[in-house]
Amino acid sequence: MKAKCIKSMLLMVGLLYATTAMRAQDGLDRSATEVINDMVPGWNLGNTLEATTSWTGAALWNNKGGLNSETGWQDTKTSQEIIDFVKSLGFKSVRIPCAWAFGHISNAATYEIDSKWMARVKEVVDYCINDGLYVVLNDHWDGGWLDDQMKDTSVTTIEKNKSILTALWTQIANTFKDYDEHLLFAGMNEPPADNQASTNNVIQYNQAFVDAVRATGGNNARRILVVQGPSTNIDHTCQYMAGKMPTDITDGKLAVEIHYYNPWQFWGMEQDESWGKVFFYWGKGNHLSGSSHNATWGEEAEMKSLLQKMKTNFVDKGYPVVIGEFGANWRDLSSLPSESQEKHNASIKAHYRELHRLCKEMGGMVPMTWDTNYRSQNGTKGSMTIVDRKTLTVFGTYAMEGINEIYPRPSESSVQSIMPSTVKHETIYTLQGIRLKEMPTTKGIYIVNGRKQLR
Repeated sequence: MKAKCIKSMLLMVGLLYATTAMRAQDGLDRSATEVINDMVPGWNLGNTLEATTSWTGAALWNNKGGLNSETGWQDTKTSQEIIDFVKSLGFKSVRIPCAWAFGHISNAATYEIDSKWMARVKEVVDYCINDGLYVVLNDHWDGGWLDDQMKDTSVTTIEKNKSILTALWTQIANTFKDYDEHLLFAGMNEPPADNQASTNNVIQYNQAFVDAVRATGGNNARRILVVQGPSTNIDHTCQYMAGKMPTDITDGKLAVEIHYYNPWQFWGMEQDESWGKVFFYWGKGNHLSGSSHNATWGEEAEMKSLLQKMKTNFVDKGYPVVIGEFGANWRDLSSLPSESQEKHNASIKAHYRELHRLCKEMGGMVPMTWDTNYRSQNGTKGSMTIVDRKTLTVFGTYAMEGINEIYPRPSESSVQSIMPSTVKHETIYTLQGIRLKEMPTTKGIYIVNGRKQLR
């Protein structure tokens, strides 16, 4: 009898040890700040899973988008090889903007997400997880179903929207419940709000998102969740949302999202206007003497000041920052012989380099470069594309060079040894947290791609 008790106690201790080891391995005990620091630099799978084949509201709450929507705004279906290439460039994380309500609902009465669409999103997420990349999966613009009502303070409207958001995120969270720390959820994209009243709505929707995910349990009880600032604007976020983050049952697991498109005249403005000129040149040493297209605001000092605001109001208080979108249009100035393509190229490089340098210096921030997969400089209007997904080459050379000056690209040999595209991608650990190169032949319990398996 005594021997049986000892044996039972040893078994219980073993199970407790195995469970503790597995929890330590899955990384979900790490703080949001620790994980965010491991995610730099980040990249966006832009114009892809958030796209649609129809811009009309008729595509809301039905299945009219379908799987073809993935190539509605760009021409390349995502593959493991594309994600392999993204990793080879030195990126550590991928943000996946995603639509759910806009063309992917099989039952409008219950807000049921189409099973085929959910499976495709999961497939793309897995491409990234297979390569050991972190993933930020969100509910993007999504046909504007929530954004268009963001400033409506009616209690009835807010409660209805919270119930819809809860229904969508409950399904998403349950689908990915077993994934480890490499998967983060982001509740919205750019909730339009520019004052305290509309920001209070954003705060309520952020809380509904957090509550919905946590309620699904499993790994979602400890998953890192990203909530959005008003309009993902730094000034608005610091002014209206500082000190107003959601309550959470788990400490240290929330991050805040802003976007960095600044200054407008440099990154996105397409033509000169009566009130101002397009900026072709940005940053110290990159201005062209005599040109009317030199930046007059929004350069290094302002970039540092804005990021410092986020550090003071959020990072230093335990809420790391996801700069979910960032970029600047690289322009073809060949039609303007009096301007300098060389100095413009240097400006693009400096812009990307400086943001990554500051984030690295301050810590607790991950910039995630926006990428459209539009393979043209589009004249003086410009293009915000880094990766040519069709040919697996770098299109945005100067942007990539700027990033790689702060985060060097891995050597080709190390990349090939990590992720050959012809083999099945598996991340394997022992229960003690030791990573293995391949599945051992000995019997035992191992952690394969974040899940416990018996061999």
